Amino acid sequence: MKTNIVTNINELPSPAFVCEEELLIKNLELLKRVQDEANVNILLALKGFALWSTFDLCKKYLKGCCASGLHEAILAKEEFGREVHTFSPAFKDEEIDEIIDISNHLVFNSFSQFDRYKERARGKTSIGLRVNPEYSSVEVDLYNPCGTFSRLGITRKNFQEDNLEGVDGLHFHALCEQNVDALEGALKNFEERFSEFFPQMKWVNFGGGHHITREDYDVEALIKLLKDFKNRYPHLEVYLEPGEAVGWQTGYLMATVLDIVENGMQIAILDTSAEAHMPDTLAMPYRADIRNSDLPNVKKYTYRLGGNTCLAGDIIGDYSFDKPISVGDKIILEDMIHYTMVKTTTFNGIKLPSIVLKKSDTCYQIVNNFGYNEYKSRLS
Repeated sequence: MKTNIVTNINELPSPAFVCEEELLIKNLELLKRVQDEANVNILLALKGFALWSTFDLCKKYLKGCCASGLHEAILAKEEFGREVHTFSPAFKDEEIDEIIDISNHLVFNSFSQFDRYKERARGKTSIGLRVNPEYSSVEVDLYNPCGTFSRLGITRKNFQEDNLEGVDGLHFHALCEQNVDALEGALKNFEERFSEFFPQMKWVNFGGGHHITREDYDVEALIKLLKDFKNRYPHLEVYLEPGEAVGWQTGYLMATVLDIVENGMQIAILDTSAEAHMPDTLAMPYRADIRNSDLPNVKKYTYRLGGNTCLAGDIIGDYSFDKPISVGDKIILEDMIHYTMVKTTTFNGIKLPSIVLKKSDTCYQIVNNFGYNEYKSRLS
C-alpha cells in the first residue's frame, strides 16, 4: 500500500472516501467512556467499519474486533492485534480450524454447528451460542435480525438446555441504528427467555446496532442499563460490538461531476455509483446527505445525481443547490465511511474509490488507490 500526502482537497483522486481522523477520535473517546464507566468491553464490528489503516488508532480505545468469518478474523488479528470474536451463520469445514486458532470467542448460530465443531474448538477458544430474543423493533426487514423466520440465532423453543457442556457465553443481536430504548426491550426479552442459563455462563454479548455516537443517543441511560445488568449478574463479562457507531459521521465520499444531460430535468453524472459504491441508497433505500444541498426545488437549481454505470436505476437522488452545477465540480456525499466502504464493488468495471485519511485541514494522506487489477483479479 503506497502512501501519499497532499495539502489540498482539490488534489485528491476522485472518487475518494475521506475519513476525518479528528471525528473518528471523537467517536472512539465516547465509546471508551461507556466502556470504562460501565465496566464492559466494546469491540469494533468489522462488517460496518473495516478501515484498517485506522486500527492503530482504534485499538488505543477498544478491546478488539468482532468478525463475521475467516477473512475478517484474519484482518482483525493482523491489523488490530487485540481480541478477536467471530460469529457466522454457518462455518465451513475447511476454514473452521484457522478461525478457532484466531478467535478468542467463537459463536455458533445453531446447535448442529456447535455439535459438529465443539470438539475441535474446546480448549482452544471460548465457545458461545447466538440466541434469538424474539424482540423485533427494526422496521426494515432487510436489516431485522429478529424478523419472522429469521435464520439468525436460536429461539427459546429450539434451545437445547441439556446440550450446554462447553458453552461459555450467549450472544444476541436485535438492533439496527437504534437508541437505548430498543436495547432495553431486547435485553428484557433476552433475560426472560435465557437468564436461567446465566449462572453457568462466563460472558454475554449484546451484539451491535447501538447508535451510541449519534447526537441524540442517550449515553447516560446506556451506562445505567449496563451497570444495572452487571449488578444483577456480576459474574458475567459484557460485550457490545458496534460498527456503525465507530464510523458514524467520520467522513464522506467525494465525487466529481463528469457531465450534465437534459431529459425533463437537469441530470448530473458523477464519477461514482450508487450501485457500486453506496448500494444502501438503493437497497434500503435511504437519501444520502450532500453538502450544501437541499430537497428538490427548495433551492434555486435542482438536479438528479446519477452514477457512471449502465444500470438505469443507478440514481443517487434529486437535490437542489444555490448555484448551478458545472462539469468538474466536486460533490461531497456525507457520512459514507460506515457500512459503505465495506460494500463497494467493481460492477461495470467502475474504479473503486480511493481511500484517504484527513489528518488536518491541510494534510490528507492517500492510503490507497485502485485500478484495473482490482477489477480483473475478481473475475478469473
